[in-house]
Amino acid sequence: MRLLVFDFDGLILDTEAPVYDAWQAIYAEHGHTLAFEKWAECIGTVDAFDPCEDLQALCGRPLDATALEQRHRADCDALIALQAVLPGVREYVEEARRLGLRLGVASSSSRAWVEGHLTRLGLREHFDVVRCRDDVPVVKPDPALYLAVLAATGVPPRDAVALEDSPNGVWAAKRAGLTCVAVPNPLTARLDLAHADVTLRSLAELPLSELLARLRARRGA
Repeated sequence: MRLLVFDFDGLILDTEAPVYDAWQAIYAEHGHTLAFEKWAECIGTVDAFDPCEDLQALCGRPLDATALEQRHRADCDALIALQAVLPGVREYVEEARRLGLRLGVASSSSRAWVEGHLTRLGLREHFDVVRCRDDVPVVKPDPALYLAVLAATGVPPRDAVALEDSPNGVWAAKRAGLTCVAVPNPLTARLDLAHADVTLRSLAELPLSELLARLRARRGA
């Protein structure tokens, strides 16, 4: 393996729960609940579900979508600011560097969002390639983001491993030909990730060298 590609949201930083929780609080103020089944459609992708439209439909009256979005962003940013890098991420980055692996990020979020958080967390300098929704015509579950990372590094898909937390992300990686390891967060652990090659409860569960050995054994089998 020559390349390790990280998803960002929910894999490096748990933004998934804060985004959902902030919308859930807004729904509650309007006397409704944001069903997880609806929200699950948009985890790992974009434009699959519009909570403002959904809430308006539930309320049966027009709402100020701009005000809702602004409120959600402020609440969400406050919640995310309390989050630490997820367990095992820094160790994987450090071990990948020691092993001579290249590092990439493939994210359906905007470049400003991903680069901003990576820089704030002191991680941006470690990644050779970052590809976000600004760089491709379509995001996950389409493979375009992963194909863009592969093209930028020159690494063939059989020599790359993706780390993902959502079904949409796993599908994108697999469709691009990468081996994919699912590492669900508390929110995405409720979803079906059976199409991943391996599933870990956390990156802290298994050192990178042992994970790569397990993947090599699977390939040999």
